[in-house]
Amino acid sequence: MREFNYSIIKDKKWDSEMLGLIAAIYKEAGKQEMYLKQRPEELEKLVEIAKVQSTEASNAIEGIVTTNTRIRQLVEEKTTPKNRDEQEIAGYRDVLGIIHESFDSIPITQNYILQLHKILYSHMNNPVAGRTKTVQNYISATYPDGHTETLFTPLAPYETPDALDRLCAEYNRVIGNLELEPLIAIPVFIHDFLCIHPFNDGNGRMSRLLTTLLLYRSSFYVGKYISLEAQIARNKDLYYAALSASQDGWHEGADDPVPFIKFLLGTILGAYRDFEDRFALVETKRSALETVRLATQNKIGRFAKQDIRELCPSLSVSSVEGALRKLVADGELKREGIGKSTCYYRTK
Repeated sequence: MREFNYSIIKDKKWDSEMLGLIAAIYKEAGKQEMYLKQRPEELEKLVEIAKVQSTEASNAIEGIVTTNTRIRQLVEEKTTPKNRDEQEIAGYRDVLGIIHESFDSIPITQNYILQLHKILYSHMNNPVAGRTKTVQNYISATYPDGHTETLFTPLAPYETPDALDRLCAEYNRVIGNLELEPLIAIPVFIHDFLCIHPFNDGNGRMSRLLTTLLLYRSSFYVGKYISLEAQIARNKDLYYAALSASQDGWHEGADDPVPFIKFLLGTILGAYRDFEDRFALVETKRSALETVRLATQNKIGRFAKQDIRELCPSLSVSSVEGALRKLVADGELKREGIGKSTCYYRTK
């Protein structure tokens, strides 16, 4: 069975791109800490937006969807789910909430990962919720001509519990002994977790929840304010390509996790930079019109009212709507569509 040997990773020589990503993330994390001290109340409003986006995006990657209205009702109001997709969405909401509130008291062990998986399926009758897989699973792709190809075969069910234990133990050792940079250890853990593919269902969503948990435990809190899952969903093809490139040779210990590490670090850095853009909209007291105007200047192409609301968490819905109407009337924006399909774009 494959060994999870972080010492091999530790001794690798990293290229300038990898080192640059790590340095940039630490710089942005330091700025975020400063920003949070300056405008904590306004930025706290980003938390609920991020929870909604994270829950929506991580499930959508797996084809689990509902309407924008229902997503908000499920996450913000904790309304009762109406169907299977909404049951899965509600489970993700619950796990994400636990991670947000109690990350520092959730050890990285198989037992806790199984408990989180059980909560993920707590709104539905899933007999294997909270248990490692009972049948062999495969990573496969279906092509336009209809044929399916197996891209990667994860560990067999009988190998999985021991592998998950060893993965957690090795991660805890290198983090506890300060043997490896956390921003390298975290993507490697997630990569190996996805190669083990420990569950019959929910592996992708669990990997994204664990990414947030591991980052929080290493004092990288960007996922609280900006959805990492939404960042991944926007680059889903790159995510799968990086994972596939990193899995080759994994069973023999000959894999190269660098493509996946770089993808995840780029995602984290992108989230920090989105946070900085949003801070710029609240750092100075401006009128609602000026705040919305600045937000629209960050958008290229068509955008919806909701996109501007997310950039302006300190403004009410009516303030955003009023500012958009004024910008349209003044000719700074063009409006298209009606009702839910309404969108805007800049004219200059």
